[in-house]
Amino acid sequence: MPRKALLKMLNNHVPRDENEWAMWLRTIEFVETHPDCFERTLMIGHITASAWVVSPDRSRVLLMHHRKLNRWFQPGGHCDGDPDVLRVAMRETEEETGVKPHPIEKTIFDIDVHSIPSRPSEPSHYHYDIRFLLGANPEAEPVRNAESKEVRWVPIDEVGLYNPSESVLRMQRKTLPSI
Repeated sequence: MPRKALLKMLNNHVPRDENEWAMWLRTIEFVETHPDCFERTLMIGHITASAWVVSPDRSRVLLMHHRKLNRWFQPGGHCDGDPDVLRVAMRETEEETGVKPHPIEKTIFDIDVHSIPSRPSEPSHYHYDIRFLLGANPEAEPVRNAESKEVRWVPIDEVGLYNPSESVLRMQRKTLPSI
């Protein structure tokens, strides 16, 4: 069963606050309920994977300015049937930024459930985003692709200037607990 590995990872994750705790429980229930949770064709929602890519000293994070959403985010995307969410996060990072990451930990770093608005080609739905802490060389020059307007290494203490959403700030706090 492809969901088994993800459920094991989810059960080993310890959410940091009540908000993440609620999303963690929703994600577990979603994965247990939907055998096709990794498929984009599951119209109520699906598992996605993303990466919080940091420099070795954790002073910088790699962000991309998403073309469709016109906001700065961490790289990531749809599993498209692949149940190996860490592999998806790494693949999406390299595809979207041109930077080759490596896992700092192979455990879940963060979980976020967010609503995606409807578009002409699809109804509104949820992304159950499984996030990993990855590392990369900040000297590696990021390269944007068709999904991004820009990709850059951002000082960790300036992340809120790029995206002040709780979803992103929570990962910033996890990177530097003193913030």
